[in-house]
Amino acid sequence: MPRSVLIVGCGFVGLPLARDFASSGWETHATTVSEVSIAKLQQEQFHTYELDITDETGFQKLARRNFDVVIHCASSGRGGASDYKAVFLTGARNLMRNLRCDSFIFTSSTSVYAQTDGHWVDETSPANPSQETGQLLRATEDLVLSAGGAVARLAGLYGPGRCVPLRKLLDDKAIIEGDGERVMNMLHQLDAAGALRFLAETQPAGLFNVVDNGPVTELNWFRYVCDRLHRPIPPYGPRELNRKRGWTSKRVSNRKLRSLGWDALYPTFREGLATVFSAAGN
Repeated sequence: MPRSVLIVGCGFVGLPLARDFASSGWETHATTVSEVSIAKLQQEQFHTYELDITDETGFQKLARRNFDVVIHCASSGRGGASDYKAVFLTGARNLMRNLRCDSFIFTSSTSVYAQTDGHWVDETSPANPSQETGQLLRATEDLVLSAGGAVARLAGLYGPGRCVPLRKLLDDKAIIEGDGERVMNMLHQLDAAGALRFLAETQPAGLFNVVDNGPVTELNWFRYVCDRLHRPIPPYGPRELNRKRGWTSKRVSNRKLRSLGWDALYPTFREGLATVFSAAGN
């Protein structure tokens, strides 16, 4: 019998992840809360459902309730604390109450590390976010870990059609914060999907940082990208201290996940951005 997986949130990471599972012979099921997305997914080679995981009464829509693996990678839709609580904390609780699985994986964020000194952090480092959104992620992590699940802390995601600092640069809205030494940690879309697939295959429990091998300062990121695109370096400006998940600067280690056998397709942002530039015709 093929192994089964339910991917909750068929978006930027969930869609390539579902395609990867389906092409590899897994019985693949995926949910989205959007009617528009459901219509777009009709030709995909996996089962799709419109499901609001914040509503515990909606789970009867699923064709089955037991899976080998459940992956919660739904998005908050760029919402605030109330959306984080509904989608992440309430959503995870509803999934675990209404489904049976051998392995439950929750996608969190490296933003839960609130460190600002630029030093290395790993899964044993304190994760005490100052913002309510980060605190809700931590509460969801604790819920999943207490049930024997796995938590994948994803770094800043980018890929074709999505790269926040690049979009700001192209829109002439980018600034280099402070002295430009804030450290950024990045992760290509396909490496996020690949890491989740790896965790589903190996089924370890616990915390795992999912990030590429090359943290980079904001200044060096813009230097590389501006040289590549033949654009001037953005102006310097004040630190953006009111970020939704808090202002941080740290180097996030992926050593634990790599020790299990995972490695990034795009070891640094340079290799990953090459695909973004290529897709955009640059």
